[in-house]
Amino acid sequence: MTTQRPASMPTYTSPKFNRTAVIASAAVLALGLAACSSGGSATPSDAPSTATSVDANAPVSLTWWTGQTADAEKLLEGLAAEYMKDHPNVTIKASPGAPTTDDLKQKIAAGFVGGDYPDISYAFGSWATELGMSGHTLDLADRVADPAVAWTEFPEAARKTATVQDRVIGVPALVDNLGLIYNKKVFDDAGVSYPTNDWTWDDYRAAAKKMTDPAKGVFGSGFSVSGSEDTTWHFWPLLWQNGGSVLSEDGSTATFNSDAGVKGLETLRAMAVDDKSMYLDQTDEKYGPLLYDGKVGMIIGGPWQLYDLKTRKVDFGVTILPGTNGDHQTVSGPDVWVAFDHNDAARSKATEDFLLWLTSAQVDERWNLAYGNLPLRSSESTSPAFQKWVTEYAPGAQTFFDNLQNAKTPRPTIEGYTELSQYVGQAVAKVLQGQATSKDALDDAATKSTDALR
Repeated sequence: MTTQRPASMPTYTSPKFNRTAVIASAAVLALGLAACSSGGSATPSDAPSTATSVDANAPVSLTWWTGQTADAEKLLEGLAAEYMKDHPNVTIKASPGAPTTDDLKQKIAAGFVGGDYPDISYAFGSWATELGMSGHTLDLADRVADPAVAWTEFPEAARKTATVQDRVIGVPALVDNLGLIYNKKVFDDAGVSYPTNDWTWDDYRAAAKKMTDPAKGVFGSGFSVSGSEDTTWHFWPLLWQNGGSVLSEDGSTATFNSDAGVKGLETLRAMAVDDKSMYLDQTDEKYGPLLYDGKVGMIIGGPWQLYDLKTRKVDFGVTILPGTNGDHQTVSGPDVWVAFDHNDAARSKATEDFLLWLTSAQVDERWNLAYGNLPLRSSESTSPAFQKWVTEYAPGAQTFFDNLQNAKTPRPTIEGYTELSQYVGQAVAKVLQGQATSKDALDDAATKSTDALR
């Protein structure tokens, strides 16, 4: 989302935005009461707390929706257990929170109405604005301003995603980017040279076509056509590499239907429709495993997949994305641990304390690095744990870390992005399935998206 990020992360189950659910979620979020911000103490344990009149030993129970499943959930539950052992007055009830990460948003929204929402929840970055405007989130701005928190160690894009109208609604949970992941055996069987960091999209297309073998059920590449954010954010790099933008400078108008957008989508359409070299995944969840199993030669994926590639003993390689005229821009999708307000100072303090402990350099390396994700903090890149991670998840780890430099354009987090993402995802899906032209589909999506932004 597994959780994905927008789909994306080790447990990533790509976003499957249902129109009715999205509209319902937005409507419910709009019903939120004005936020009642309470101060709390931060995690580096020596960072001062802004909370007043809070009994540090008072029993507190927190609900944590992790958005993770399987091994990732076990890792987080283990960290929660460790924290509770050192803080015996704090009880943390950790669970995935919903069947998939994508389902969390509507469940949180429903909880705002019924008063049954968590203290902490995993949230895709694209949800940040709506959650921040709900009136139910804490504001950690004073806490992260403390030097002991070292807020600037988090990537700028991640910090911006966690900030809504100058209110810091949580802390970064995951940072990532998209690169090219390939199965060496599929390349070898087809006699195709491995990808390089100098590849163009023409190179990508040619290799995919050569590797495709209908008789063996092998596709050269794979792509999501679920119409979810997983579909959408895989399209953004091609738009940006061709000189396009998602929105106008003032953020009021969708502009992804420019010539740049059409050219980028035509690259994908040619592979899916003309060459039939692209496995079209209706679920977001199949094209990764098919790569592992040798039924897909290469995909556009991220560091959350390194864990599965390693555990399945796949002989694989990773490069940065194919480029356009030397531009190899990628997309980064920072996600957030959102902190919710329950008008209880002790609860708020415990929430902030735990989150800042969880995302400290010393603990993050036991979560994100341990699970194959990129480190949250820049200070981790010089640690022995980082070097171990680079070695353990080679090839790929260092490439994805270095590829953060190619994440030059932030993905919009403005209100209305959820519907925009849905319209773009549906347009791309239609085009790749031969149901519309690139120009017509993007024009229609842009018109609907602009209306959603108003």
